[in-house]
Amino acid sequence: MKRRAGEREKELKKKKLLEELGENRLPYMTPEDADFHQLWKTKYSKLIFRKSDTVPEELHQMVQEAFLTLRKHECFFQDLVRIKGKDFLTPVSRILIGNPGCTYKYLNTRLFTVPWPTEGYDIKYCSPQIQDACKALIRLNDYLHIEAVKALEGQNFFETKEIKDTTVIDREQNFTTSLTEKGSISKDQSSCCVREDDYVSLRNRTSYNVTLLNYMDPLQMLYLKQEPYFGMGNMAVSWHHDENLVERSTVAVYSYSCEGSAVEESDEPKPEGRDPAVWHVGLKVAWDIETPGLAIPLHQGDFYLMLDDLNMTHQHCVLAGFSPRFSSTHRVADCSRGTLEYIFGRCELALQNLQTDSDSMALSLKSLEAAVVKQVEEIHNEVEFEWLRQFWFQGKRYLKCTDWWLKPMAKLEEFWKKMEIMSSLVLSEVGKKEQIKEKRKEAISCFLPVLTERQRLRKEWTARTEFQPEAQPCDPCREPTAAGMPMVFITVFSQMPVRSGRELARRPETRMPPLLDR
Repeated sequence: MKRRAGEREKELKKKKLLEELGENRLPYMTPEDADFHQLWKTKYSKLIFRKSDTVPEELHQMVQEAFLTLRKHECFFQDLVRIKGKDFLTPVSRILIGNPGCTYKYLNTRLFTVPWPTEGYDIKYCSPQIQDACKALIRLNDYLHIEAVKALEGQNFFETKEIKDTTVIDREQNFTTSLTEKGSISKDQSSCCVREDDYVSLRNRTSYNVTLLNYMDPLQMLYLKQEPYFGMGNMAVSWHHDENLVERSTVAVYSYSCEGSAVEESDEPKPEGRDPAVWHVGLKVAWDIETPGLAIPLHQGDFYLMLDDLNMTHQHCVLAGFSPRFSSTHRVADCSRGTLEYIFGRCELALQNLQTDSDSMALSLKSLEAAVVKQVEEIHNEVEFEWLRQFWFQGKRYLKCTDWWLKPMAKLEEFWKKMEIMSSLVLSEVGKKEQIKEKRKEAISCFLPVLTERQRLRKEWTARTEFQPEAQPCDPCREPTAAGMPMVFITVFSQMPVRSGRELARRPETRMPPLLDR
């Protein structure tokens, strides 16, 4: 409900902004503009940019080879995401790599990490090349973590000393010089003004647990959305805030455009300001029509950091060039509800209400208290729709790299089966004549809304599989027997789809969804 309200609010803000603009376009600046650096310094100071020559050459080679390896092994996939009840296919192909058991959710789609090598975990990769690629990305992750800590320490140093430099940097000067210097304050310099607990906070906000890798070849795209506010040209990723991150955490983005590849001449009119052949990151103050935007060119091996609350107060987009491009976007994902440890804990909590008779081995519920039943059924829904269906809906994509997720997902399915039994036991209990009328009414009032939501979501997922031919099977979503069931439950369950995730995956017809501008 909160997500839908947030989407409506965003649409209203976007509509209002476009209405205010009319046929006009907002101004934006590139490094070629005289006031570019002054604007960056005053309105975008929490964006830190590094040119490729600041990164060790060995790391460049490892990471760029990793990109090409994952591409060669067909590990990048377009995601089917859901916005306002409609499915869209992302133009950008992606793969999530990170800590074992972590997930990252965006636009109602949960991605599951291909685990990078981690001490204490037995991870079997499909090939030595994929293992090497994951090793390279954790090396990059460690490097970007260190750079982000330095940058945040540098920000603290300058803010504490209240350094005010209003000098306008000459437009011919390398546009990253001042920011590179700012981000390279040593720990010794900054330690005088950064407390020990602040160091812990800095590290927590830069300890990246996942990286979302992206790939797109613009020349293979039939259509790319035009940037609507500034007239910046083709967008690969539209204006957005990154979702589901730890508050005020840093986002680090390493860019690798395949420069030098054959590029066809484009007949499209060149937007003022930026070179349309070169990839750029665009930034703007969120829902603001007063502050000019920025368009910063991204060349092979460049990276940038979005520090502190920049991702909350500003929006960013990715403007397409002509050449294919990879990126590795390192995030501190909010995994409070997105790890195997979390969902297994939820399952164990639900199954505490299930008991087995030592003699007959018959299963029964320990409690029919409304709050207990409601909690169990909500966990039941969470396991099915946030985990099992999300995982199998994406099919065999993870098996391109590793089979690591198969065992934990099989364990989750076993938990889910037991929760299906628990639902049937609740129905059986409330249908008994000896049940007190008030107690039965209470049970129905807490149980029915969860079942209704389950019905709605199963229908929704049934429809979604029409767009996802690679969707793989999960265990059947069985209907409880109607014997002895109160009429209200019979009505609900009579409308529930019987087909399982496996059966849904085998639908003969597949319709392609529209393309999303993200």
